[in-house]
Amino acid sequence: MDISELIQVHTIGYHLQDVKVNFAHDIKIDIPEVSIDAKHGEILSIPRWVSDVLSSEKLVEVQDTDMVVALKQAIVKENVQGDFDLSTLEPEFYIKMNSFMQRLPQQDRDKLESMLNSLVRKRQGKIIKLADSSKLTAESAKKLTVEERALFDYIYNNSAAFKKQVLSDKK
Repeated sequence: MDISELIQVHTIGYHLQDVKVNFAHDIKIDIPEVSIDAKHGEILSIPRWVSDVLSSEKLVEVQDTDMVVALKQAIVKENVQGDFDLSTLEPEFYIKMNSFMQRLPQQDRDKLESMLNSLVRKRQGKIIKLADSSKLTAESAKKLTVEERALFDYIYNNSAAFKKQVLSDKK
């Protein structure tokens, strides 16, 4: 499974998870796999993909993690770690960030994207150093997102192949 397929599987899983929503209108929906009978002001947990549709129509307000706060916290945590130490990000962190950013106005999205880029650059540098120097430990694996794990594996395997190719004549 390549990285894009892996991310797609995790994205689908993320959209199947339940999220709390506050209903702005009385709603009654009864389709296969989803049945909702909610009154204005009621808070219920519904599948995220359903909340995305209802939210786009201004029928619900999603009560989700504030990803701006989560991103700022992630940046601070990453900055206090050493050059080889990664802070822990949940496996779907980037998937959540991208989903959150899609709901923002362009100006807010641009600001958040700039912050996200700084986090990605810092973590990418650390992952490159780690992947070039050692195998992935269970402790390090828990700190990586889905995408970062694929990056680590790619760099580790290619670095090992490069070293083998370059150093094989000297043995």
